[in-house]
Amino acid sequence: MPATLRHFAINADDVDRARHFYQEVMGWQFDPWGPPDFYQIHNAGDDVIGALQSRRSLGQRSMPGIEMTVGVESLAETIQAVEANGGRLLNQPFRIDGVGELVFFEDSEGNALAAMQYEPGYFQ
Repeated sequence: MPATLRHFAINADDVDRARHFYQEVMGWQFDPWGPPDFYQIHNAGDDVIGALQSRRSLGQRSMPGIEMTVGVESLAETIQAVEANGGRLLNQPFRIDGVGELVFFEDSEGNALAAMQYEPGYFQ
């Protein structure tokens, strides 16, 4: 089964300014969730959750303006495929309670993205 786009994040230097921009331009609604300066976007597409968050670094890499997470059936198989095809892990997988298990990786071209094995029924 192909990976499915499930999550995108907008990394912002000024979260309030970015939130105002996307509310006015896209009509998105933002709900605070988790740490300070982190918002979820629920009306950006069917079965897609968005996030607006403060720009951060993962290891030595500054995260890009937009990042995406794909939903996969098996995180272990995805990790094997990433490493077998010229990619590399940027962190060890970690669990987000109530959501699933997540890993960030770099593709063969140096782009950072993430794969999440969601808990059964998360998108129902």
